Amino acid sequence: MTPTIDNKQQRLLSLDFFRGATVAAMILVNNPGDWGHIYGPLEHAEWNGCTPTDLVFPFFLFIVGVSIAYAMGSKKTDPSRHGQMIGRAFKRALILFSLGFFLSLYPKVFTEPVDAFQHVRIPGVLQRIALVFFISSVIFIKVSGKNIFRLFVVLLAVYWILMTFVPVPGIGFANLEKETNLGAWIDRTVLSEAHLWKSAKTWDPEGILGTIPAVATGLFGIMAGVYLKRKDLNEATKIAWLFCAGFAAIALGWVWGLQFPINKSLWTSSFVLFTGGLATVVLSLCYWLIDVNGYTRFTKPFVVYGVNAITVFFLSGLIPRTLNMIKVAKADGSEIGAQGWLYETFFTPYFSAGNASLIWAICFVLFWLAILWVMYNKKIIIKV
Repeated sequence: MTPTIDNKQQRLLSLDFFRGATVAAMILVNNPGDWGHIYGPLEHAEWNGCTPTDLVFPFFLFIVGVSIAYAMGSKKTDPSRHGQMIGRAFKRALILFSLGFFLSLYPKVFTEPVDAFQHVRIPGVLQRIALVFFISSVIFIKVSGKNIFRLFVVLLAVYWILMTFVPVPGIGFANLEKETNLGAWIDRTVLSEAHLWKSAKTWDPEGILGTIPAVATGLFGIMAGVYLKRKDLNEATKIAWLFCAGFAAIALGWVWGLQFPINKSLWTSSFVLFTGGLATVVLSLCYWLIDVNGYTRFTKPFVVYGVNAITVFFLSGLIPRTLNMIKVAKADGSEIGAQGWLYETFFTPYFSAGNASLIWAICFVLFWLAILWVMYNKKIIIKV
């Protein structure tokens, strides 16, 4: 969950912009016209490595952390409000997790409910966002700034030790392969293969153990947000130090990646540092351009995405599933889902396979932009 910043004294337009750009990119890469025809930068790395698409989710979790620092910072100073803050965070996380779980069930839950629950995927993107938001919120509320950094280091170190030194039951040695790493074993043991990512069946990119470093990504964002909020430093100093910290994290992540490879599916510790460093650099640049120098004319298309981020992400997953329930008869007598019919009728006849797939995804992003633009102008912001 990405809390909207309501602090009137210090609101980051650059954060709304960064969040919106990230969500728009997420929708773009999640909705190609044809999964068999995708340009390389819009695909995830096969295993080790990092493509532009692999940056989207960690950027979002980083932004979740920055948002926590801004939304909860002023309330944290009053210990009497901690219980209420944690309760609200839990409620929001529960709603987020439920939305993700519903997407995993939909639409099969209405046609084959028993089978839908027997084979529903329990982990997922919204589910991970929910867990990272809640755990990071509790840490931010209860732990001091310096100890948050220490905990961040501990989480990365513990995950590295677990993944590279702890023997995997039934395998006999620690490894980082898709089906035989410790995280995959825990997911199969706790959740069973019936409730994992259907494309893999034996492991899940949003699995249980990977929540540890994912929380570290959220803490990375919290630390950046806390630093940006400091009033004892001028803007130039804050931006310079954030740039330095970002580039240092990128370098450390790359070096660590030589031994613990940068890998999104495993969410390795090197991946946390590498992507967190990049996110820090991007946020610093956005902050300098937008909030400090006032270059705002280009921001609105992304800001309208940013203020309704969870809403558009959920609906952009719901609508394609709904369209595919609607069957349209083809000329040969066979049936096809409404989304497939639209794609084959208005895109594939006029573009090459790769371009048709990309243009469909771009049109999908623009479709939601039009809706969100109207919502923004009417001040409709749906908060989870």
